[in-house]
Amino acid sequence: MSTHPLPPFPAPTTTPTGVRAGRSLSALICVVAVGAVTACAPSEGAVAPSPAAAVAPASPGAGASRGTMGAPGIGDPDFPSDGNGGYDVQHYDLRLSYDPASRKLAGSATIEAKAVQDLTSFDLDLHGLAVSRVTVDGGAAGFTRNKDELVIEPGRRISNGDRFAVAVDYSGVPEPMRDSANLGKYGFISTPDGAFVTCEPNGAKTWFPSNDHPSDKATYDFQITVPEGLTAIANGEMTGTPQTKAGKTTFVWREKHPMASYLATMTTGKFQVRTGTSDKGLPIYAAVADSFHGSLDQLFTETGKITDYWSTVFGPYPFSSTGGVIDDYAAGYALENQTKPIYGGFSPEPTIIAHELAHQWFGDSLSIGRWRDLWLNEGFATYAEWLWAEHAGQYTADSAFRRYYANAADPMWNYPPGTARASDLFGSAVYNRGAMTLHALRREIGDDKFFPLIREWTNAHRYGTVTTQEFIALAERVSGKNLKELFDAWLFQPRRPAPIT
Repeated sequence: MSTHPLPPFPAPTTTPTGVRAGRSLSALICVVAVGAVTACAPSEGAVAPSPAAAVAPASPGAGASRGTMGAPGIGDPDFPSDGNGGYDVQHYDLRLSYDPASRKLAGSATIEAKAVQDLTSFDLDLHGLAVSRVTVDGGAAGFTRNKDELVIEPGRRISNGDRFAVAVDYSGVPEPMRDSANLGKYGFISTPDGAFVTCEPNGAKTWFPSNDHPSDKATYDFQITVPEGLTAIANGEMTGTPQTKAGKTTFVWREKHPMASYLATMTTGKFQVRTGTSDKGLPIYAAVADSFHGSLDQLFTETGKITDYWSTVFGPYPFSSTGGVIDDYAAGYALENQTKPIYGGFSPEPTIIAHELAHQWFGDSLSIGRWRDLWLNEGFATYAEWLWAEHAGQYTADSAFRRYYANAADPMWNYPPGTARASDLFGSAVYNRGAMTLHALRREIGDDKFFPLIREWTNAHRYGTVTTQEFIALAERVSGKNLKELFDAWLFQPRRPAPIT
């Protein structure tokens, strides 16, 4: 997610400065890219994740098992009501119909899951919307509502290890989430011609029943029906040609790689679309609202160019297509929806596109297992902005680092980014001090260790979940250094670290 622009910089320079390893970034990338000609080749849907990061239960009834009742929270201590316990979702099949005139959404969601304990009841997250019917493995199931919890009682006990399918029919006018301390309004947001759908951190439940926490990733099928003349955009790739009947058009999309629920979208409206491939052959889907028609070609071109470049820096692109969407809803932010970042009401500069596309590795393929580790998403994507600017000859990562460090009065020094706060999840420290942590690490271990470390990080945890402690351990192993003091100073102390030399 992009929310924090960089401060003004001095005149552009093309020469990296202050990198202790003594090698330029461009020279290093040439070394890294050797043998990686197909780094951007579409992924064929290898969906086996690495072992998920453990999420410790916050308290009984909020992530901890209560006999055979699935807990109403997945166990994230900072977001105790998010997600649910007792099962692991494998796949979502979402059949959705949306009418912008009435703002009514009708849905049928089939959720395939595996029980991780014996279950006589379990919860799904769902905000508002009226549920008319629930079945489990085809049999009628009882259900009740408790705020944003849909509590389901199957007709038979589900045993630990069993696979089961729950189907939920529902409808109503979606209500977005509102959190003035963070993004304001997010989730399913109605627009005059459709909907702007950006769900970080927990807005998926505003439009489909889910296990709404990034630690439970799944694959997705979307079948979205809208009035004829509108376009429905979701994650992954379109399956077949949209079909129009009786004044309505149905679009079918499939995301065959694991995806966190907050990255799912069903953005709809009047869009101009361009498709094609990047120079390395990766499919691109770019769409812009009519009012941004002049930005379509730039979005398409920059998206392909930047995705191709990141594959030489971060490792092979993890998904089967790339893209981007510009909607005319003035959200004031961009979100890294998997395979198709969305830009809310503005034409993004290349550095913002670079940020959101870097998230395809950091946040989308490698997802956090708990929200307090958000710097692993935003710090990495912000540092990617600096690397892109360095690659483009605008400014160096080192100059960005030093400009931030020079402001000793910046409030981010009081906010340790290694423990993101639920009340200020997207604070500038998570972005900027998180990025500075990576630059301090790069200066400490040198480019010849730093960039291979990043590639090993993305490869070892591809499609899985990660924690800060795992990254620190890998950094120490790759570098052969004890880095605890460095990470403690930059991530966990509420003060400005000593200057790096």
